[in-house]
Amino acid sequence: MTADEQETMGRHMDYVRNLFDQGKIILGGAAADGVFGILIYRADSAEEARRLFDDDPAVKAGIGYPELHPFHIGLLLTPLK
Repeated sequence: MTADEQETMGRHMDYVRNLFDQGKIILGGAAADGVFGILIYRADSAEEARRLFDDDPAVKAGIGYPELHPFHIGLLLTPLK
C-alpha cells in the first residue's frame, strides 16, 4: 500500500470501530490473505446498510469495493471463555 492508502485505511479502521461501538457492526474482519474484508452490519434496511458502507473512507477513496448481500444469522457460536 502507498502512504496515502495506509492513511486511508487508518481512517477506515477508525470509522469501523466507531460503528462497532455504536452497535452498527456485528462482526468484521479481513481474510487471512488480505484479499478482502467482511463487515456484517446491523441495519434496519438495505438503504441504511448502503449508506454505512458508502460513507466508509476506504470506499470513498476507491480502495474498497463493497457488495451488499442481505444476511440473516441462522447459526451463531458464542465466544468460548
